[in-house]
Amino acid sequence: MAAMYRGGQDWRDGPRGGPRYNDGPRGGPYGGGPGPRGGPPPAAPQPPVPEPEIDREKTCPLLMRVFPKQGGHHKLEDFADRAKLPHEIAIYTWMDADLRELSDLIKEANPAARARNARMSFAFVYPDRKGRNVMRQVGVVHATRPGEDDTKSLRGLNFQTGDYLDVSIY
Repeated sequence: MAAMYRGGQDWRDGPRGGPRYNDGPRGGPYGGGPGPRGGPPPAAPQPPVPEPEIDREKTCPLLMRVFPKQGGHHKLEDFADRAKLPHEIAIYTWMDADLRELSDLIKEANPAARARNARMSFAFVYPDRKGRNVMRQVGVVHATRPGEDDTKSLRGLNFQTGDYLDVSIY
């Protein structure tokens, strides 16, 4: 008769042998299950949390520095010297402003953005952890047609006060 140890297992089964190791349909020490590795089932996706509304009567707006350019985005080198920044539009807005609202404000200041077939591509310019500027594309808004990026808010896009907004008009 073989020697038994660990609660009745045969020593030839090894530390993972025995009846418990291959219990479930997928095997594994926990008996399988619907998870990717035989563990507990994955958590149900959480519904998106609605952004808190901002009372624009009581909340002070932030100053956003917008740099529009026709034909393409500015180069990152254009933002390196703060004394020589490209043409700028100053917009006071709130964190719940969406890209459509910003495009309407840019249309008031820039005649090229008013064209029927104009599109505006938005990008944030901000310093990374090492102090170098980084440009991140955040959306495209068509002048006349509604699109999927129209309702993206500054808060939802992780805009931070002090970031620049580079706008390409084409």
